[in-house]
Amino acid sequence: MSRSHNTIIELDHWLGQKAKIDSIDLSPFKIDRGPLYLLREDRIMDEASGNKLRKLLPNLKAALSAGINRIVTFGGAYSNHIAATAAAGQMFGFETIGLIRGEELAQKINENPTLSQAHRIGMKLYFLNRSEYKRRSDPVYLDELRARFAPCLIIPEGGSNDLAIEGVALMTRALPKKFRILCTPIGTGGTMAGVLNGAHLGRKVWGFSVLKGIDFRAQMSRYGNDIPREFFDEYHFGGYAKANNELIDFINNFKAQTGIALDPVYTGKMMFGLIDLLRKNPSIKAQEILAIHTGGLQGVAGFNQSNKALLKIQ
Repeated sequence: MSRSHNTIIELDHWLGQKAKIDSIDLSPFKIDRGPLYLLREDRIMDEASGNKLRKLLPNLKAALSAGINRIVTFGGAYSNHIAATAAAGQMFGFETIGLIRGEELAQKINENPTLSQAHRIGMKLYFLNRSEYKRRSDPVYLDELRARFAPCLIIPEGGSNDLAIEGVALMTRALPKKFRILCTPIGTGGTMAGVLNGAHLGRKVWGFSVLKGIDFRAQMSRYGNDIPREFFDEYHFGGYAKANNELIDFINNFKAQTGIALDPVYTGKMMFGLIDLLRKNPSIKAQEILAIHTGGLQGVAGFNQSNKALLKIQ
């Protein structure tokens, strides 16, 4: 068998993996109801965990089918997507190229836990000034990159595209049908789009935005036409990758009470919001709720580096 055929079989194996579902006792959080359930996507693969893996795998299959072995993508200093792409590239035999926001980081690779690990396992890093990075969705610029790095597959920042959405939908279709509400954080919107497309009739999807001032309703209207959805945009804590002592204390307490680590960018904000809603709305207490842990724990080292080791999740 060819390397491509064997790798596609391996990719299909990982696409079919089902994450463990943990039951969380909410009594330590002063909520009187049955357990909350957490889909542990963070535990699927240590090297490339969570929704980033679900998004990447269909793209890698498409690259192989097209005879392409080079992946080009974008990300910031502590990007989960950059970390996952580098790890998946090493595991499945792809060359990976990361286009990183911020020329100043070129001299600080060894000081950055995400970038140093990505570089160590084989990703080639190119550092872009902010004006060039803003062109990351410009079709003309993308054509220039395709010519420069040919042959290659370019995956967007955050990993969200149609193939990625289908990867998340595939995971969602395999979930036990007893859950009536599925909860996910929203960054680029790819994970919620996939959950909406994969959700069975009779379910609701709740999205918790980690961005300030972004309304995802129009974007999400294209997905899961018959699936009710709600958006919660009051738990962003100031915007992407922003946090305060209230969120940090919550994440540390959640780890102490449940043994489960949360990241401060995505899942930590979602869980803070969900537990707040359960306290305030007794009417939803009886419903079976499944929250999706989208991973992102690799970024905690960088967060602590910038915030004096405030998160205690180890």
